[in-house]
Amino acid sequence: MNNLVRFVVRPKLKSPNLLASWPGIANVSLSVATYIEKKLGFKHLAQVNAMAFFDPIGVTVRNSVIESPQFPGSEFFYWKNPRGGSDLIIFIGEDQPQARIYPMAELVLDVAEKFGVKRIYTCAAALTKMHHSETPRVWGAATTPVLASELKKSGLLHGGTMQIAGLNGLLLGIAKERQMEGVCLLGEVPQYASRIPNPMAALAIIKVIAPMLEIEIDTEELALLTEEVKENMKQAAAVAMGEYIDYFTEPIWESDTEGGEDEGEEDISNEN
Repeated sequence: MNNLVRFVVRPKLKSPNLLASWPGIANVSLSVATYIEKKLGFKHLAQVNAMAFFDPIGVTVRNSVIESPQFPGSEFFYWKNPRGGSDLIIFIGEDQPQARIYPMAELVLDVAEKFGVKRIYTCAAALTKMHHSETPRVWGAATTPVLASELKKSGLLHGGTMQIAGLNGLLLGIAKERQMEGVCLLGEVPQYASRIPNPMAALAIIKVIAPMLEIEIDTEELALLTEEVKENMKQAAAVAMGEYIDYFTEPIWESDTEGGEDEGEEDISNEN
């Protein structure tokens, strides 16, 4: 692990939890992690050696000068709970490896074990038939039946079969192999808006995860952003509906500026 991650500090943490995040559908996972990291003022803990997991696919050119290859950031941050509760570690990955996805998950869990993390949390999007004007609900999944039952008692949606794509899901599967407790919270996202960042789902998750992590967080800024995005989604939905109508429908008869009503009727009968 020494060659794969560089620690900036080695703090003593009190029974910390770990929130791990990578890019995913509607940017839900990263929105949750980056918002919490920003609002609580986390400190830098460690940085992953990106060259061990990623291959550069190109370089940036500025003013005709080629820059050195850049790699996605993969970093750990920590926060000590001033109220005496559990401390918190956040891992934020700017991208997911294409080939070394399993070793990346193992490295994150190695760091978690190093600091005695008691529970792993991830977040994701749950694509449903909801409308963008509705308040997203939150689904819960866990590494054990007992923990899953606890999530259900907390009011989270439960049951059914689903798949959590990428490292936001795989990390918990590997945590289960190590007999580590893990929870994934999934915020609802409209199926037709999977490509649009969805702060509404992120806000719904933060309201659920905050008490689990024993943190208090101001969500006013995120709430304001949700109103802006709702309006953007409304406009996008209107455009999509217009395109749908234009593509799948056509007029029964076309106007003829030179011909009269009789000519129009004759054209229809000929088509029959």
